[in-house]
Amino acid sequence: MIIDSHAHLSNTEYGNTEHYVKLLKDAGIDAGVAVPGAMLDVRKMTEYITGRAQPDNPKPDNEYVQQAMKAHQNIQGFVCIDPHQKDTLQTLEKARKEGFSGLKLSPLSHQFTFASKGIKELAKLSGDYGFPVYSHVVYSPGASTAKFISLAKQFPKTNFIIGHMGFGPADQEAIEAAKSLPNFYLETSTGNFLNIQQAVQIVGSSKIVFGSEYPLSHPVIELQKILMLDVSDRQREEILSGNIKHLLKLK
Repeated sequence: MIIDSHAHLSNTEYGNTEHYVKLLKDAGIDAGVAVPGAMLDVRKMTEYITGRAQPDNPKPDNEYVQQAMKAHQNIQGFVCIDPHQKDTLQTLEKARKEGFSGLKLSPLSHQFTFASKGIKELAKLSGDYGFPVYSHVVYSPGASTAKFISLAKQFPKTNFIIGHMGFGPADQEAIEAAKSLPNFYLETSTGNFLNIQQAVQIVGSSKIVFGSEYPLSHPVIELQKILMLDVSDRQREEILSGNIKHLLKLK
């Protein structure tokens, strides 16, 4: 079985649910884990990273992801919450009742620090619900790899997934955290092949999950990196589905 652990869905021409489901089928990928997209237009991602542009639609469209979950049994959803809003914990509770499986944070869209009180409250409640917390990191003191690791250390009952193997081409800090912390996982989308291979050698296969970063990347392209790894069949199965099934308690 193959599960894409990270895709962005949005009501756009380039990132809609129907297009994503077709790509999964064509790629032989059985299921996907979706988060809201289009807060940033991924076609101009460099402008956001460098600060030349601000988020276009910072309010997460969780309803669109929920509709995808209802229409397609093979799609799981992570709710995205802006920690600056007032009713974050109520939003997380509501998402759990609506069938969401995890929490997505977006420091690039919402410009927060992992050390904030609101983030800590969400991290704790996520652990209570059995929700993994997924986030990318940015080149900022408040939302760096180190700060995300620190958050994971403070909440050992909550599982944390760092997107894209951490920050930049080869984030050794993220790899070492996955090796030393039982609740810290690496997600592979847009990560380079050498870094993914090195992570398997250092950390093992049980702390790595396959993701596509649709629509910025293509599921087939990201899948091919995992298929090319010099690993055993058991290790590949863990990366492609076993680990995310364990995190989401899927049968």
